[in-house]
Amino acid sequence: MAGRGLEKVYEIGRIFRNEGISTRHNPEFTTIEMYEAYSDYESMMTMAEEIVTRCALAVHGKLNIDYQGTKISLQRPWRRQSMHNLVKEAAGVDFNEFGDNVEAAKEVAQGILRTKTEDKSDTLLGTCPSVGHVLNEVFETIIEPTLIQPTFVLDYPIEISPLAKPHRRYTRLTERFELFICGREIANAFSELTDPIDQRSRFEEQIKQHNAKRAALTAESKSTEVKSGVDDYAYEVALDEDFVTSLEYGMPPASGMGLGIDRLVMLLTNSASIRDVIAFPVLKIQQ
Repeated sequence: MAGRGLEKVYEIGRIFRNEGISTRHNPEFTTIEMYEAYSDYESMMTMAEEIVTRCALAVHGKLNIDYQGTKISLQRPWRRQSMHNLVKEAAGVDFNEFGDNVEAAKEVAQGILRTKTEDKSDTLLGTCPSVGHVLNEVFETIIEPTLIQPTFVLDYPIEISPLAKPHRRYTRLTERFELFICGREIANAFSELTDPIDQRSRFEEQIKQHNAKRAALTAESKSTEVKSGVDDYAYEVALDEDFVTSLEYGMPPASGMGLGIDRLVMLLTNSASIRDVIAFPVLKIQQ
C-alpha cells in the first residue's frame, strides 16, 4: 500500500509464528504494524516512545511504574545503543574486528558464552553462517536479559536483517532497531529496503543460509540424538516474488515498525504471564 500512494498505513492484527510457548511468548499474538513514507528508523523510535508513554499515562497517569517488583522509568528520552557496543561493553570484544572471519568469531563467542552462561553447547554457534549471526547469538544470550529499562538496540548486522535498508554511515549494518523493556522485545523497526535488486539478493542469501543451517542441525541430531534447534528450521523457505515485484514498480523511502500489543499490556498491567493478557491463550492452567 505504501508503494501505491498511501503514505501512512497501520494494521492491528493477529500473528502466528511456529515458535515455542512460554510465559513471555505465545505462538499466536497481537501486534500493531505501521509504515510511514518519507521517514526512517529515527522517526519510528520517536513513534515507539510516543505510543508506550501515552499508553502508560492513560493506564497509570504516570511514567514511573512497577513491573513484578522492578521499578521501570518510561521517562524520555530512552537509552539508545548499538548492538556492537552493547556486546563490547559486556564482553570486551569488538566483533567489527573479525571482518568476514566467522570461525574466529565463533571461537571467541564460545569462550564468552562458556564464561557468562551455564550452557556449554556450541550447537547454535556452530551453524552460524556469518559474523553477524554470531554477534546476534551473543547478544540474545547475555545482553538481552539485562535490558530492563527502555532501550533501543540499534544498527543490526545486515545478515540478520533481510528487509532493512543498509546503514547510511556504517557498512555491513542496517538502519534497524529493537526496543527492549524488562528484558524482552517490545518492538522491531527499520528503514525499509526499497531496492528490488538488493532485496532479491538478500532473500536468496537468506534461503541459502536457512537450508544450510537446517541441514547441519538435522545431521547433528541424527548423530547425537539431540533435537535442540532442529524444529526451528524444519520449514521450507521460498523467495517472495510478489514482494520483489511490488518493489520493482517503485516505493518511496519509508520506515516500518511492529509493536507487540500483548507484551505492552503485560507491562502496563503488571502481568507475569502472557496468557494473562490473551483472550484465548494456548497455555492452560492445570487443574
